[in-house]
Amino acid sequence: MSNLPPLTGNDHVFVVSSSSLIDAPIEKVWDILMDFPEYKNWNTFARSMVLVDYNTRQPLADQTLELGKYIDIRAHMNPGDVPEEPGYLDKGNAFVFISTLEPDIHRVAWTTSMFPSWILQSVRTQALSVDEASGKTKYENREVFSGFLSYIVKFFVGGKLNKGFAAAASSLKKHAEKK
Repeated sequence: MSNLPPLTGNDHVFVVSSSSLIDAPIEKVWDILMDFPEYKNWNTFARSMVLVDYNTRQPLADQTLELGKYIDIRAHMNPGDVPEEPGYLDKGNAFVFISTLEPDIHRVAWTTSMFPSWILQSVRTQALSVDEASGKTKYENREVFSGFLSYIVKFFVGGKLNKGFAAAASSLKKHAEKK
């Protein structure tokens, strides 16, 4: 069973997703997901996740996740097996706001904020649950793209996003299971 919210409507252009089963307690995996400053040490795709002021885009002193806070995300669009900084052509970035934060059910989501939704909107959701068959923590990661520019995003970086999401799931699994 999935802990991701159901997809509704037909207005999305494309979806990128990944998942993994992690042999670690759900609370431990949740703590890793919520510790944005540490992403650079383990996440091969999302290399930097910083909570920032909307107007200045300067880092906030308090990096505690809260609904409505903004995140400056820097990604490695061609991630390998170990965390490393991307080369010039492999840099990706996004400016989003935390649109869902449900620690009691282990779900967080953020939504793009750079454009009006008819131009480009994406909602990325990460969720954890306990897999009934194995007892392991199930990690699910999905981003839904809609709006005119999403066709361009799909054409130019859709494949890289698929690779990046798979790398995020794999690196989370590796990090959570080694600690």
